[in-house]
Amino acid sequence: TRGEWKRMWKQRLLFLGLSLLILLGIIKGGEPVLTADAPAAIPKEQKYIALTFDDGPRAATTSRLLDGLKERGASATFFLVGEEIEGNEELVKRMWREGHQIGNHTWSHVRLEGASPAVITEEVQKTESKLEEVLGDSGYWLRPPYGLVTAGTEKQIQVPMVKWSVDPRDWESRNTEKVVQAVLKDAKPNSIILLHDIYPTSVDAALQIVDTLQAEGYCFVTVEELLALNGVTPQAGVMYRDGNPS
Repeated sequence: TRGEWKRMWKQRLLFLGLSLLILLGIIKGGEPVLTADAPAAIPKEQKYIALTFDDGPRAATTSRLLDGLKERGASATFFLVGEEIEGNEELVKRMWREGHQIGNHTWSHVRLEGASPAVITEEVQKTESKLEEVLGDSGYWLRPPYGLVTAGTEKQIQVPMVKWSVDPRDWESRNTEKVVQAVLKDAKPNSIILLHDIYPTSVDAALQIVDTLQAEGYCFVTVEELLALNGVTPQAGVMYRDGNPS
């Protein structure tokens, strides 16, 4: 369930935080400085980053991406188009089981900027309902297509919204090397990277990016984890473009 998943990643955050504190010599005499309920502080020396993928799921490309992420121990966030979920339910369940965050990218990838409140509600709620049907629970975070909603309608969004801080425009170039270089040029701690798991070139690029940045000391976490690690409490209707506290 969603509750079990949340408990799992909170335990993982606590483990990461405690491990890092031990390595940095902050824990003395075997007594932890964090209580079981305390958030994991993010040491300056540690670099966290979030990979996000839009427009899926797509059986061939998303499956290969999940294989690669699992191999590398990297977590990601997938913003799913509702009408693409039909026939890919097992793939969505696999994402969930393997610790990735799943979000809402509307039902038909409609532009929410300029859309009426009724259209926004329908597009968001249909995908929310489908995810509830497949995974259970509710409250899947929203990435509006193109990263925008009609000004003044934010209050009708009942979950946090996620934009990005690194956009290599992988959908445009469909060129693995260009995408890799564009991401590596702009990536920094607490970045949220935008990619699309429906393109083979983007899957190839994503795995190269993970390999390179892991070698540089980066840890790949979900968006929800990234905010928690930085002490950010996500708010409904607020758009987050990176993990930095405001």
